[in-house]
Amino acid sequence: MNSKSGRPLSEQMSSNINSNHSSEKRAQTHSKGKDINHIATHFSRYLKPVIATTEALKQQSYAIRHNVYCEELAFEAIQPNGLETDEFDQYSVPCLIQHVTSSLYAGTVRMVRPTQSTHQLPIEKLGLNNISDTQLLPTNFNRNEITEISRLAVPANFRRRTMDKFEGVERGAINPMNLSPFELRCFPFIAVGLYLTATALIIREDIKHIYVMIEPRLARNMRLVGIKFRQIGPIINHHGQRAVHYIDQESLRTGLSGGYAELRNTISRTI
Repeated sequence: MNSKSGRPLSEQMSSNINSNHSSEKRAQTHSKGKDINHIATHFSRYLKPVIATTEALKQQSYAIRHNVYCEELAFEAIQPNGLETDEFDQYSVPCLIQHVTSSLYAGTVRMVRPTQSTHQLPIEKLGLNNISDTQLLPTNFNRNEITEISRLAVPANFRRRTMDKFEGVERGAINPMNLSPFELRCFPFIAVGLYLTATALIIREDIKHIYVMIEPRLARNMRLVGIKFRQIGPIINHHGQRAVHYIDQESLRTGLSGGYAELRNTISRTI
């Protein structure tokens, strides 16, 4: 739970995604012939996808996770080194979004990528009894054909929509007075951009089966983007009400449309 807003982090991200979709639909209705690829144009102007291939970049990802999961939400214990990590990070690829204006990192997500028979996905450690559709158990597939997208985290200041909601510039936070209102309106695309960065990498590496443990509301709103996660297990209490969801590579590759498809193409060319 977000102690400042009283709303779960994923719920806030769900609302942002839903708001983005509604705004885009209104724009299309108002001017059907206009190029909806403006989404990708505006994103790349202010936000940059980065794959954490160095230890320094990985620590940026772990620090964001600590800020959100340990300090803000208290889901995990505070760590002396300010980094939130677990055993899955040994075979995971962190993705980041960098805010171009400030050079700060505005969010992270990771792609857990098993490469050995002993490597598990987080949902497997949590328990395969949380998956009702036995045909889609991760154990049915080769380890190199599966992945789990997890640890989505966007710092509070990059979830703001308006300047008056920023807390200040302490601890290296961005200065809202240096941001245009239009730039602030791009911030809700960060969570979408993180998912699209992960999916671009998944398609590039030809991974067939993708799992996530998310709130059904976030899954519904991701469907509006074109990422049509399918719930394959019951809702359980795990850092909020969540369930295991699944999507195959073909659906992931072909599901996006309009500006979101162009945004992923832009991301894919960048990473």
